[in-house]
Amino acid sequence: MFRKYRGWPVLAQMVRYFVVGVLNNLLGYLIYLGITWLWLEPKLAVTMLYPIGAVTAYFGQAKYSFSYQGPTHHGMFRYVIAHAIGYGVNLTLLFLLVDKFMLPHQLVQAVAIFLVAGILFLLFRYFVFPVQQNN
Repeated sequence: MFRKYRGWPVLAQMVRYFVVGVLNNLLGYLIYLGITWLWLEPKLAVTMLYPIGAVTAYFGQAKYSFSYQGPTHHGMFRYVIAHAIGYGVNLTLLFLLVDKFMLPHQLVQAVAIFLVAGILFLLFRYFVFPVQQNN
């Protein structure tokens, strides 16, 4: 009666990615708000926190979200490239929207988290942790 929906594996992968990402980013965003409220400039805060968040999320994303079976060093190298792109997007948004357009950094960073997460999902799925095809 119901056709098997072929998008279920991708949807399930997105949900797992979302769970890991929410846990990691919620903690990171709360730390970001705290240290920018206390003393640190927003771009410097992102520069300090971004690598910490990326490292803590790697194993959850590789094993849980994307079921990566390839060599760790290969996945890690591509993961660093993907996060360099994500960091560049994040920093560019802060520079343009906060420094140039004077928007509140708290709002810009909250939006940047979701935008960068979408970009990273695509990079992780197709570049960092691609599904191995059995031929």
